[in-house]
Amino acid sequence: MKILIINGANLNLLGRRQPEIYGCESFEEYLGALRTRYSEHDIDYYQSNIEGEIVDAVQRAEGIYDGVVLNAGGYTHTSVVVRDAVAAVKLPVVEVHISSILSREEFRHTSLIAPVVRGTIMGFGMESYRLAVEYFLK
Repeated sequence: MKILIINGANLNLLGRRQPEIYGCESFEEYLGALRTRYSEHDIDYYQSNIEGEIVDAVQRAEGIYDGVVLNAGGYTHTSVVVRDAVAAVKLPVVEVHISSILSREEFRHTSLIAPVVRGTIMGFGMESYRLAVEYFLK
């Protein structure tokens, strides 16, 4: 199985950014453990702070990957173009969030992406990514 994890804006700062919300582990550290745990599968990773690059990554994934785990970061709440890219590809996408967006500021309560993905996993810290990978493997 080939899975692509796409992280959006500011998620390159994991481990340093608001550790009370996002924890102290960098995504690269977590990704290493995830790849070790699922060594028989290919787990690739892409991160960008640029909306259009996230759109490009979603579009490029079609035909290469079996699924995408997407944490669009702040674009979750604002980006019609990321939503449209997810809706346009014939590829299952699972939306993830490290924190529960429903327990955060009101402007974070709405996900524009949620209606066009297979499901949303949130609030389990970095383990949200593992749970999304497990969805694809079952």
